[in-house]
Amino acid sequence: MFTGIVTDLGRVRRIDRGGDTRVEIATGYDIAGIEIGASIACSGACLTAVETGPGWFAVEVSAETLARTNLGAWKEGAPVNLERSLTLSAELGGHIVLGHVDGLASVESIEPEGDSLRFLFAVPAALARFVAPKGSVALDGVSLTVNAVEDLADGRARFGVNVIPHTRAVTTFGAMRPGHAVNLEVDLLARYTARLMGRE
Repeated sequence: MFTGIVTDLGRVRRIDRGGDTRVEIATGYDIAGIEIGASIACSGACLTAVETGPGWFAVEVSAETLARTNLGAWKEGAPVNLERSLTLSAELGGHIVLGHVDGLASVESIEPEGDSLRFLFAVPAALARFVAPKGSVALDGVSLTVNAVEDLADGRARFGVNVIPHTRAVTTFGAMRPGHAVNLEVDLLARYTARLMGRE
């Protein structure tokens, strides 16, 4: 379990593609504090540390994860938003995030708004009903508040979020451009509410 508050901007240092894809990620985390089997959110996907080395840890990415996320597009040197799993004593600064990516959203536009940038994302029809104004979403593992939602005629939706300068500086949002695909995890409460109401 996570909060969507990124605590390190890592980099992909090596990718080995096989039965599962093995990825080594360079990090500023204290490697001595990462136990084998620890869960780490990597751009929003909860992955398991399987090996560590000086300044890096390795994860294995299954075919299911590659199919649902943007991890299959990673290349050596790619930035990765990192968050260690939540502890009971940690501050819950974002919202409850599981690291279970629901699908991909894509950047449609980026416009300045004060000192912030307003990002407009397109979301697939299957996930559109889970996104609500003033609700929470996790985008590439970053907890953000939805400012506005526009429902489209084909069932898809567009939604906007504001990203402050600090968030751009410490996450992958600083490098995003229109057309960029991001991992989207909808709010847990929205998911279960829809299930209880028989809409999923």
